[in-house]
Parts: sequence; structure tokens; C-alpha cells
Amino acid sequence: MSRKDSKGMFAAVLGQLGEDNSEEGVSRRTSSPHLMKVAAGVRQMQERSDIADKLLKSGEQIIELDPDKIRPSSITDRYDDAYEISAIAEITESMRERGQIVPGLVRPVQGKDGEFQIVYGRRRLAAAKQLGIGFKAAVRELTDEQAVIFQGEENTAREDLSYIEKCAFALAQQEAGYKRDTICASLSTGKSHVSEMIKIASSVDKEILQSIGKAPGIGRGRWQEFSNRYSMDGSPAKAFDLIRKNKFREATSDDRFIILLETLPSDHNAIKEPGPAKPSKPKIAMKSWAAPDKTVSVSLKDNGKTTMIAVGEAEGSRFAAFIAGQLDDLFEAFRKSITKQGV
Repeated sequence: MSRKDSKGMFAAVLGQLGEDNSEEGVSRRTSSPHLMKVAAGVRQMQERSDIADKLLKSGEQIIELDPDKIRPSSITDRYDDAYEISAIAEITESMRERGQIVPGLVRPVQGKDGEFQIVYGRRRLAAAKQLGIGFKAAVRELTDEQAVIFQGEENTAREDLSYIEKCAFALAQQEAGYKRDTICASLSTGKSHVSEMIKIASSVDKEILQSIGKAPGIGRGRWQEFSNRYSMDGSPAKAFDLIRKNKFREATSDDRFIILLETLPSDHNAIKEPGPAKPSKPKIAMKSWAAPDKTVSVSLKDNGKTTMIAVGEAEGSRFAAFIAGQLDDLFEAFRKSITKQGV
């Protein structure tokens, strides 16, 4: 059977399973474990077929390597806890059940026969090490600049690096001597934005940033505010004192950021020219929740006008998608609760 015919067969089978081809979609319509396995198997075959098409066009081959022969990247773009067992649990379970579907990319280490350096696919590599299996990867000769661009582009395409991790990645490249054009290409952004990222990452001690973690729910504006506060007299000492306390260590990454930010002095006490009083801003109420196994965290911010919910940690995206799929039922339950309370 030709590749074209096989891909047509895959599409036909998936079509018979319904427009929603996800495992969740199938599970909603049927409880048959056989049908669910068929759907997963067909989808895996289709993904492998797409990957094979790309590799044939590029002339590359996939080989299986000993994970212990693969060195880490010289430039770090994630915080260390991104590779802990809990953080890669989903990837590990997927590879245990279906194998490694998507290959990584490595490059040969000059002067070291049989040794390679990871370019991207580091969490898949960590999962392979945990499972004790070989790591599937394409091998390509790359310069240092090409490798770091591929590394950054792969993360940008998946959009799973937090803002501060991108800042730290940009700073690490600058410290390693990479040109600004290379840093911009690796992050798919412009020079002014890269300069801002580097300024934020370089203004805060690395130990403090590492202690906060990736803070997936904290964006550019709040990190700018944090950077400004941290530069004020006495801020570093307060921060280092706080990160050693159990309350800080036991909090989620987003909450650790908030705890530190609220502890650091602001510029409200600075001497200002007299002028008309400005209306006070509404106090922001913060609430947070974390799963017992720390795989999901939820932060709620209410400023009196709007309420924002941020879902983070390893399974945050899946949990948020699950909630989104239950909104009709949740709203109905909400209405019933209001009726019972007589509100």
C-alpha cells in the first residue's frame, strides 16, 4: 500500500469515529475500550506517517540512541524542576503506552565518537531515561548558533516556556557570547523585546529566580514590576530571607512569585512632587489552590471589577481544557446553588 493510500485509510477510519477524533471525544460517545484503542492506534500511525514524510523530504533518518550518550544542551531554557518525575509524568506515561512517537534532535559532539548533544526533545529524553529505553532522534550537523536557534524555535512553536524562562534563556545566550540576531531568532521576537527580557533576568539574582520557578501564570507586566521592586534598596536581602521559609517553599510557583512581590518594597514611599490625589486602586484579592500531588495549581485574582483564573503546573493545560468542556454543567450547578441560597 502506498503512503498516500495508507494516509487515506487513516483519515477514513478516523472519520468513522466521528468529527472529534480525540480520546476524550471517543470516550464521551462510547465506553468500548476496544474502540478507544483503535482510535489511539490509528492516530499514532497517522502521526508516524506525517513525521516520516517530513524526514524523507529533509533526507534525515531516525536512529535510536543510548540516553546516557546524549549530553545536555549548553544553554538552559527551562528551570530544573521541568525535568522532575512529576513534571514529565504525562510524557512518560504516553511513551510507556505507545512508545516515543515524536523524535528529538541531536548533534554529534566534535571529537567524541558516538556521543551527541541534545538540541530539542529534552523532556522526552528524560522520560526515556526514566523508562530505561532508547531515545529516538534525528542526527544533524549544526553550529552552536544553529543549535540554539532550533532549540528556541521548538519551544516557541509549542508555547510551553513561561515568560521568565524565556528571559533566562535570552540572558544565558548573551552570557555565552551569542549575537543578538541569534538570540532574537531563537525566541522569534525583536531586539527591543529581547533587550527587555535580558534586563529583567539580569536584574534579579539567579537563586531568587530559581526559587520562584517557571511561574507559568505570571506574564511580562508583572515581571517588569518585580524587576523594578527588586532593584530598590533592601529588596535582595528581604527576598533571600523569605525564600528560606517553609511557607514560601511549599507554595506553588505562581504563588511564590506573588508572595515575594508583595514582600518587596514598592515606589509608593518615594518622594513625589505634590499634585492632585489619585483615586485609590481597588485591592486585589488573591486565592489559590493546588492539587495534593502538585500537578495542578489554580490562582484566582479579583480586583472588584473582573476576576481572572490562572491554571498552571505540569497538568495545568489539560485541567483547564477539562474545565472548559464542563462549563455548561458548571454554570447550571452555579445557578442551582444560588437558588438554594436564596440569592
